[in-house]
Amino acid sequence: MSSNPVRAESGQGPAHVVVVGAGMVGLSTAWFLQERGVEVTVLDRSGVAAGSSWGNAGWISPGLAIPLAEPSVLRYGMKAMFDPDSPLYVPPTPDPQLLGFMLGFARRCTMKEWRKAMAAFVPVNEKAIGAYDALTEGGVSAQTHEAPIMAAFRRAEDAAALEREIDLVREAGLELAIEAVDNATLRAELPIVSPSVEKAIRIGGQRYLNPGEFADALAKSVENRGGRMLLGYNVRALRHGPGGVTVEMVSGEPVRGDAVVLATGAWLPELARPYGVRVRLVAGRGYSFSARVEQPPVPCPVYFPQERVACTPIADRLRIGGTMEIGDADDVLHIERIDAMVRAARPLLTGVDLDDRKDSWVGGRPVTADNLPLIGPTHAPGVWTAGGHGMWGITQGPITGQLLAEYMTTGRAPAELRPFDPTR
Repeated sequence: MSSNPVRAESGQGPAHVVVVGAGMVGLSTAWFLQERGVEVTVLDRSGVAAGSSWGNAGWISPGLAIPLAEPSVLRYGMKAMFDPDSPLYVPPTPDPQLLGFMLGFARRCTMKEWRKAMAAFVPVNEKAIGAYDALTEGGVSAQTHEAPIMAAFRRAEDAAALEREIDLVREAGLELAIEAVDNATLRAELPIVSPSVEKAIRIGGQRYLNPGEFADALAKSVENRGGRMLLGYNVRALRHGPGGVTVEMVSGEPVRGDAVVLATGAWLPELARPYGVRVRLVAGRGYSFSARVEQPPVPCPVYFPQERVACTPIADRLRIGGTMEIGDADDVLHIERIDAMVRAARPLLTGVDLDDRKDSWVGGRPVTADNLPLIGPTHAPGVWTAGGHGMWGITQGPITGQLLAEYMTTGRAPAELRPFDPTR
C-alpha cells in the first residue's frame, strides 16, 4: 500500500477526520481515531446503522468469516438465477455493471483464489474479538454475548460441506473449536430446533450482539468523547483545497477535515471511484425479521447452512435472517423474499411463531468481486476508504477501524491491511 498521504512533515497524522458513514465500520474507525487523539466528525445520509448494520444476524464469528467465492457458490448461483425463492438470488437482467461484477466474481470461484483470500482474512479474524473488547472496555455501553454458533442439518450427510469448510479454515491457520452434537443434546439445549434435524455441529469461540443496540452505544460513545454526529446529511462530493478535504453536501454547510474516510458500505463506489477505487462492488441485500419464541431465552445463534437461514436471539424474540439478493442498495424491501425465508424456516424450527413477525428489514451488504474489503488510502491525498466487507462487516468492522486508525496516525500500513489496498 502507498504511504499515508496526509502525514505532515512533523510526523503527525491528521488532527481532524471526517468519517462518512455511521455503520459499524465507520463508527469503529471514528472511535479508534479518537483513541489516538484525533478529532472526528461522522456524517450519514440517514442515521446510525441505517445501511447493512441494523438488521443483520449480529454474529461476531471469526470462525465463519470466509471468502464468499468458491466453486460450489458458482454452481449454486447459476441455478439461483432462475429461482426467485433461492437464498442466493441474482436477477437475470442485462445490467452491464452487474455483468462485469459477476464475471469478476466467477473468475475467483476457484480453490486457489479462495485460499489466497482466506490467507488475507486470517490475521484480521484472529484480532476481531479483541477489537470488540477494546470498545467495551473503553466505555461503549453495550454487550457482546459469548456463545457458540450451532450449525444444524436436517440430513446428517449435508454436514459434509461445512465439515470440509472447517478443515479448509484450519488449514489456513485459523483455530476453531468444533464439537459434534447428537440429536438428544441438541433438543435439550435448543428446543427451537425441529425434531427432524439429524445432526448439529457446535462452533465455539464466537459471539453475538444486537447490532442496532451496539451501533447506537458506539455512536453515543463517539459523541461523549467529543465527536460530532451529523445525521441526515447526504454527501455530494469531496473537494481538495489548502489544509485538507472539504465534504460538500446536497444541502447544508460543507465540513472540512484534514482527511476523510469513506465508510459508506454498498454506496462506496459513488464517492470512491474517482479516486482510484476500481474494484467492482455490488449490494448483496440481506433480509431479516423477528418472530416470537414460545419458550425464551434461546441460548445461542443457530445456523442452517443448507437452507442459508441464520437465527439470533435478540431480546425475547428470534431474529431470522438470510438471502443474498444482488440488486440496487436503494431498492425497496421485496416482501416475497421474506415469504420465501418463512417457507424455508418452517420445517427447521419449532416453538417459534413465524406468523408473529416484526421488524422486517433489508440492508445492502457491500460485496466486492475479489472477496476482499477496501481499506486504506486512495490515490487522492487525504481520502481513505473502509468498506466492502460483504457479510462480515459486524465481525470485521471494529478491527478494521482499529487498524485503519493506526495506519492514518502513524503512516505505517499494518501488515494485516496490505491485502486490502483499495486501489489494487
